[in-house]
Amino acid sequence: MRANLHIATILVVLLMHGKLHNTSVDGGELSGDYSKLSGIIIPGFASTQLRAWSFLDCPYSPLDFNPLDLVWLDTTKLLSAVNCWLKCMLLDPYNQTDHPECKSRPDSGLSAITELDPGYITGPLSSVWKDWVKWCIEFGIEPNAIIAVPYDWRLSPSMLEERDLYFHRLKLTFETALKLRGGPSIVFAHSLGNHVFRYFLEWLKLEIAPKHYNQWLDEHIHAYFAVGAPLLGAIETVKATFFGNTFGLPVSEGTARLMFNSFASSLWMMPFSKYCRADNSYCRHFAGGFRKGHHTYHCEEKEFHLNYSGWPTNIVNIEIPFRVTELAQTNLSSMECGLPTQLSFSAREISDGTLFKAIEDYESDSKRLLYQLKKSYHDDPVLNPLTPWDRPPIKNVFCIYGIDSRTEVGYYFAPSGKSYPDNWITTDIIYELEGSLYSRSGNLVEGNPGAASGDDTVPYNSLSLCKNWLGPKVNITRAPQSEHDGSDVQVDLNVEHQHEDDIVPNMTRSPRVKYITYYEDSESILGRRTAVWELDKANHRNIVRSPALMRELWLQMWHDIHPSAKSKFVTKAKRGPLRDEDCYWDYGKARCSWPEYCEYRYLFGDVHLGQSCRLKNSSADALLNYL
Repeated sequence: MRANLHIATILVVLLMHGKLHNTSVDGGELSGDYSKLSGIIIPGFASTQLRAWSFLDCPYSPLDFNPLDLVWLDTTKLLSAVNCWLKCMLLDPYNQTDHPECKSRPDSGLSAITELDPGYITGPLSSVWKDWVKWCIEFGIEPNAIIAVPYDWRLSPSMLEERDLYFHRLKLTFETALKLRGGPSIVFAHSLGNHVFRYFLEWLKLEIAPKHYNQWLDEHIHAYFAVGAPLLGAIETVKATFFGNTFGLPVSEGTARLMFNSFASSLWMMPFSKYCRADNSYCRHFAGGFRKGHHTYHCEEKEFHLNYSGWPTNIVNIEIPFRVTELAQTNLSSMECGLPTQLSFSAREISDGTLFKAIEDYESDSKRLLYQLKKSYHDDPVLNPLTPWDRPPIKNVFCIYGIDSRTEVGYYFAPSGKSYPDNWITTDIIYELEGSLYSRSGNLVEGNPGAASGDDTVPYNSLSLCKNWLGPKVNITRAPQSEHDGSDVQVDLNVEHQHEDDIVPNMTRSPRVKYITYYEDSESILGRRTAVWELDKANHRNIVRSPALMRELWLQMWHDIHPSAKSKFVTKAKRGPLRDEDCYWDYGKARCSWPEYCEYRYLFGDVHLGQSCRLKNSSADALLNYL
């Protein structure tokens, strides 16, 4: 899942010199200005540049690969020498080493995550964090306050540490930021970046004495913003495993599948059951390759008494000919001789390998998948990532995701009769949309749909698992995403919340308005705050492009740092313009909209009336309304 992270607001909160007071750390609470905060950016899958670290002569092409040449993503070389390009992208499917003829490594710094393929045409198409950086510059953020921590998104979590010492370096990044700027960091992660951060928190327990673990977190991390986190995995990963994910590149699905399945990370976001866990057994294992003390995997009774492992429907349904393996036959209650048989697999049966064992006769890649599933995930001594999350032990946790977009939740596959990688066809797809399930043909499907649907990539039940992190009493606020005067804000205080049950607000919804629904809890855990933000129609890959999200992130952090803040969370009562771009011309009234905030002020170069609507010089005072 590609992270199109333009979170302009991440570090908008870091510096506004001269506008706020000094910062101090007192009892774990911050007050003052942003000059002491740092922002740690953990990008998502396929959102870090990879550069060549070897020489590769490409026959029949004038373009060769030399050290530091772009590999991911250089569309020119991909189009002219795709076989050469693949050599620099592929990894050994078993030991995750580089291709013998080419080696690639992740780039470093902000340049690794801004534009993956810089250029006049390709730059805007591959822009990841560039717009976000522009936002930070506009608000006066210091360059050393923005820290990117790119990684090789092809690797499994243990290989990230074993090969690149990634988690050691991430720990040093937090400690250096604290010494450099004098305050803790704000973590922003998107998509796979959330899984990386979760693994880091578990890995950290190996490096820090238990009695100092929470202290280290409180000193180094002020807040964690989990954006589009696939907390129970993502179903699109299954489709990519069977067909490949082209990312919009001019390559065939078969080529994309060969590439995707050579990465051990292809299994990191596989869907898994919310009722199955693993008991962690920690040991120091990275030095010298010493590994022991694997997890004990066990499932609750609910897993076997309820359908679909807590998902809306069975994720994979495969229609296969009569000849089946003995293991596959055990999944059938009855079978007519000579007729095709349909096998259905839940999230648990995907994550524990049952699916891949059942299709060994039809899938030549099953052996590799089962090997990586066991070695890199189930036997990982730090953490089995294919288990449900608990709330991270961080002072402030914000879980943010989009809802009510059409999202794939189930597939029907059948063998195509062709050879790998084109050996499967899709016969049907099941979607969720606004609380209903239906097939590709439009027919309604039985199952367990949630109260809403997902964000076009990750299903709702996976995104909304973080509602379990909320306590028994939750305050709910629903407000329009656009600027508003407060007339359409709905509030419900102290709503009862049962653990593992969804919270469905009893609130009205205008069909023409996109809302943000806030679930906030600052009482259940002493000294800790938890919030969940649901944004209507926010797409997984583009959610952080949303001006509404950028505004809310900035206001929340500005509120948190200000010494005069009176409430635990920023008020939602009103939202006025905060930037010149938020002001526009109201042709009906022949004036700038929001006259209390905006005024007509022409500057040379303006080409239409809307550009000449700008914030009043006194608009900074309006920020005090959000305390």
